[in-house]
Amino acid sequence: MKALTVDNQGRLAVKEFPMPEYGRCQALVKMKSCGVCNGTDTKLIHRSFKNFDTYPAILGHEGVGEVVETGADVKNLKKGDLVLLPFLEKPMEGYTPGWGAYSEYAVVGDAMAYIENGMGPGTDKWSEGYLAQTLIRPDDRVDAVGAAMIITFREVLSAIRRFGFGPNESVLIFGAGPVGLCFTRFCKLLGMGTVITTDVFEDKVQEAKRMGADYAFNSAACDIDREVRRLFPDGVDNVVDAVGINALLNQAMGLIRYNGKICGYGISPKLGMELDWSHAPYNWSLNFVQWPSKEEEARAHSQIMAWINAGVLSPADFISHTFSFDQILDAFALVEKREPGTKKIVITF
Repeated sequence: MKALTVDNQGRLAVKEFPMPEYGRCQALVKMKSCGVCNGTDTKLIHRSFKNFDTYPAILGHEGVGEVVETGADVKNLKKGDLVLLPFLEKPMEGYTPGWGAYSEYAVVGDAMAYIENGMGPGTDKWSEGYLAQTLIRPDDRVDAVGAAMIITFREVLSAIRRFGFGPNESVLIFGAGPVGLCFTRFCKLLGMGTVITTDVFEDKVQEAKRMGADYAFNSAACDIDREVRRLFPDGVDNVVDAVGINALLNQAMGLIRYNGKICGYGISPKLGMELDWSHAPYNWSLNFVQWPSKEEEARAHSQIMAWINAGVLSPADFISHTFSFDQILDAFALVEKREPGTKKIVITF
């Protein structure tokens, strides 16, 4: 099978590998799609992903696959099922999975089969990821391309729940890329109060408005601090960094109200900074949720699918480009260009 690899110099290449092995509580899937993650994928390429230094690696983690074979003890997966989040669990000819979904085949686990066979949580056979390898039902209103967006949806909703946003609370979101747009849309769906979204690109500002932002500002063309203070003289309840720029955390200090929350979701390539709370209220909190657990992601699945099936959340609204797997190098070239109008890119197989 073919898979996308990266070496320790950030060079991408498509290479041939043997088919992945799967166990008695696992299934082999043929990949159908995989979303390009501007956070994980690009940081792995640029060697700025925290605590990952095992190169060469096989990339991809926002995958969707179709079951083609099942292990002897699998009960909850069958041939033809569409499953989220397939991975390569083991190194392949010296290449580390990182997490391996840009490959023609991958593996998923039947979580209940693991538990029933004494290989559940607390054993060395278990992976929390099995909980989030969720089925897309035949009557779900999403295809394989749109389903790749569900991984990001679930991660963002998990983060919102961890941050503890409340109904009618105000929120300022820095960034209107795919993640920032998810925050914008979900905060409105969850019944929060005023949602303000900012970006430095006008096309993204307009997209934030379409996602339901009450106010959307181009931070390259106006004074964001002034605009926010005009709307909320005492500051907003919550500020989200959906970009991963450390300076935004300090900027947020001057924009939150008493007992407000600053929420870091974007992953900065710079793993340290000097915090300046000279303009912050006396009481505030700073929360980082940059990698929601797979158990949290699994719990978020039902709400995401309820929104999709009700027609109030459309994965297609967040996707700007699709590329076939044989064009995957072109897809990553587009990511690096950061051209206007680019949202989520999805690879199809």
